[in-house]
Amino acid sequence: MRIRMTVDMSGTRNGQPWPPRGDIADLPTAEAAHLCASGIAEPVTEPEPVVEVEQTTAPPAETTEVPAAETTAPPAEKRRGRPRLPRDGEGNIVRE
Repeated sequence: MRIRMTVDMSGTRNGQPWPPRGDIADLPTAEAAHLCASGIAEPVTEPEPVVEVEQTTAPPAETTEVPAAETTAPPAEKRRGRPRLPRDGEGNIVRE
């Protein structure tokens, strides 16, 4: 429901400041009715202004050739975490 504020309110509503006196706000029907009944706002009866949007067409999509899977090399795997210590053939850590 669209309402026009008749007073300035301090604080916020849903993290946003209340609109100043005279501004129009779009609120849920129950909340707007409560504000109108308490005299803080009045219902707006005029229709919402229509904003004309210029119609445009999107440019044609550009196409590119994708190389065949056989010709591209797989990306090298990147190791994450701590570097591994050198180990011998049995898996024991080798200290230098």
